[in-house]
Amino acid sequence: MQLSEARVVLTGASGGIGLAIAEALCKQGAQVLAVSRHEEPLLPLLAHYPDLLHWVEADLCTPEGRKHVATSAQAIPGVNLLINAAGINQFAMLEQLPASDIDSMLTINLHAPILLIRLMLPLLKQAQSAMVVNVGSTYGSIGYAGYATYCASKFALRGFSEALRRELADTRVGVLYVAPRATRTAMNSPAAQALNDALNSNVDDPQHVAKAVLHAIAGDRRELYLGWPERFFVGLNSILPTLVDRGLRKHLPLIRLLSNTSLEEKNKL
Repeated sequence: MQLSEARVVLTGASGGIGLAIAEALCKQGAQVLAVSRHEEPLLPLLAHYPDLLHWVEADLCTPEGRKHVATSAQAIPGVNLLINAAGINQFAMLEQLPASDIDSMLTINLHAPILLIRLMLPLLKQAQSAMVVNVGSTYGSIGYAGYATYCASKFALRGFSEALRRELADTRVGVLYVAPRATRTAMNSPAAQALNDALNSNVDDPQHVAKAVLHAIAGDRRELYLGWPERFFVGLNSILPTLVDRGLRKHLPLIRLLSNTSLEEKNKL
């Protein structure tokens, strides 16, 4: 896909990876409909790219919000790219998570993109060439303690993306699944960042992820896994999961300690 000819609907556009993708797309000359609940983080970009970037307020967790996005997209001639970058995460052991937080993660990370894609497909199929991009995670391929519900949502999003790609194989709509590793965004709690630091985990900047995503879109890729050794562990987990089990079990005491610290901080608020 020629990025300068992209007509994009981008969710999660006001923060983290989504905001970086919005800026990178505009630099390439793409027309972008930025979807988020808050406009303020987008104001500098909206001022810099008034002819390319447009904002629509929507709550993707509601049918009304998703319908508003689809209706707004119809006003953009030739929409050919939907990027689902909206997502939330919470570092905690399953027993520590309220049911409402579990529901929120599953709704925003999984239900909302599936239902929005369903609404957008008739529009995307009108383009000569189109693509759906789902932003997942390395944790969509490797189950990790402290992230059980998040992993569930991203494992499901990965499987959905694979099935949808095969379902659309005889159409002009492709599907790209993107799996970033740890990324430096506000979604990471202090406890999650402390875990990354303690394990010497590599953490990417959102701009690095955005550049890789745009490169994958331009190359009509099917999948994008960012980072080494993360790509190695994804492959290892698929063929020797018990070996990965033993390796990750060593992290459990630290994960429990930091998740308890996170819970104590949350209860103080």
